[in-house]
Amino acid sequence: MNRLTLIDIINRALQEDLASGDITSEAIFETDFQVRANFVAKSSGVLAGFPVAAAVFEQLDPKVIYYSKVPEGNRVAPGDIIGEVTGPIRAILGGERVALNFLQRLSGIATQTANLVRLIEGYPARITDTRKTTPGLRQLEKYAVRQGGGFNHRFNLADAVLIKDNHIAACGSIREAVARARLHSPHTMRIEVEVENETQVREALEAKADIIMLDNMACDEMTRMVKLINHRALVEASGNINENTIKSVAATGVDLISVGAITHSVKALDISLKIYS
Repeated sequence: MNRLTLIDIINRALQEDLASGDITSEAIFETDFQVRANFVAKSSGVLAGFPVAAAVFEQLDPKVIYYSKVPEGNRVAPGDIIGEVTGPIRAILGGERVALNFLQRLSGIATQTANLVRLIEGYPARITDTRKTTPGLRQLEKYAVRQGGGFNHRFNLADAVLIKDNHIAACGSIREAVARARLHSPHTMRIEVEVENETQVREALEAKADIIMLDNMACDEMTRMVKLINHRALVEASGNINENTIKSVAATGVDLISVGAITHSVKALDISLKIYS
């Protein structure tokens, strides 16, 4: 994770939650009152985001010390103590909700990703994310995907050429869109084309696209398209892929399976912070 971007994200979250301060803790506790607290898993899943949680407390008070008890990317079970913080109670309680919000969401993403990765074990396909992320949190959410065993698609529109249906409709053809993209892109950059049928697959092959994305195709049609492409381009499957369909998609022989749901529709992992002294 880029440290400067991470601190900017955290500071915005702290400003949103703390505003002018924590009126409750400031009224009850002296500034030097010290405590210890544990992060406790309340549901099963894959852990991701402790560096983010630790940075939250660091921003509030460098005297807060964080100890990780479970490595990033490892599975946890209900009741597992996954980390500990010690230090001034005002800083710990002031950062509690922000730290947990990050930790729970990122762990939810890692958990969902890991579940999909496990379902296609034995197949060569990689699970990748998309740009369907929470605005402002893309760096963190894509980090969580990696902790769950997935891979990252492009981070932003400048990362790669991806010619989609609207580009094709406005340009007139896949062939013309690829030609223009190749003329104005660095020679080091791959060109990917989203296709919906065999005619478009053939046109993308003729245009020498580097990656062909099979969008919302049935598995039998994807199998035929993989054979047609025959390693002349990487093949990506995309569109409404979930736990019930992903194994069948992997069996078609595609190289990549992009799943927007691993960032836009996940359930946060249940984690709490408990003061014990």
